[in-house]
Amino acid sequence: MIGRLHGVLLEKHAPQIVLDVQGVGYEIDVPLRCFEQLPALGEVVTLHTHLVIREDAHLLFGFLTAAERATFRQLIKVSGIGAKMALAILSTLSQQELAQALATDDVKRLSSVPGVGKKTAERLILELRGKLTSADTIPTSLLASAHSDIVQALIALGYQEKPAMAVVETLPADIEVGTGIRLALKQLAKL
Repeated sequence: MIGRLHGVLLEKHAPQIVLDVQGVGYEIDVPLRCFEQLPALGEVVTLHTHLVIREDAHLLFGFLTAAERATFRQLIKVSGIGAKMALAILSTLSQQELAQALATDDVKRLSSVPGVGKKTAERLILELRGKLTSADTIPTSLLASAHSDIVQALIALGYQEKPAMAVVETLPADIEVGTGIRLALKQLAKL
């Protein structure tokens, strides 16, 4: 519903920030790793967001990259992992560390996250094995542009990550997301 916000950073109180977007202040929870990389107050920042609507609250979570948001979305799909727990995982482990821990069945590393016990760590490994890729396998050009949104859209449509990234890398750097998705779909249809 709210996929990305671009505005002025008004307040920083870990793990929550307030982002002013054309006069509207959005309270956004961010992982501590993201919090540490945010610019100074009064600076402009763009965050990829995920909105959680509950009976008693609407919660907005923000991430510096679309890849980090995608990891968050994979985490909350795991049985017993809520948004706050997923935020704690991403605050403690980088995407690369998380992917490595899952690939090597490192229960001890996953259990180092506050609130994650042995059984939860084992469930994470079981349900996410092979679904997360190490952050260093995603080209920087994709992480820093609209290309990442195009790749995520293609993956959501059922395309594999590697062919989607290969096609999107051929698109111009300044392409808009909607146009990029259409062009990428045309190229993928030819494969």
